[in-house]
Amino acid sequence: MRSFVKVVAVAGLVMLAACGKSATDAATNTEQAYDNAADQLDTMADNTSNDTASDMLENQADATRAAGDNAHDAIENGAAPANGM
Repeated sequence: MRSFVKVVAVAGLVMLAACGKSATDAATNTEQAYDNAADQLDTMADNTSNDTASDMLENQADATRAAGDNAHDAIENGAAPANGM
């Protein structure tokens, strides 16, 4: 449930980050939003004593960063609208 809330929060941040900005600003802000979410996942992984859960959270953080890189590239290349819509 908490992961779902974080994904929704990231999506909201992405839309806000991209709103009314140039493609470069929107791409950078979008990637930063994903990085912030990934940082939170890494912190959660560091704070758990369960190795399996820690590995899963770290993998999710890596996937979140990769998604941020892809979103950045898509916005920069015009594959996604800069206003997030």
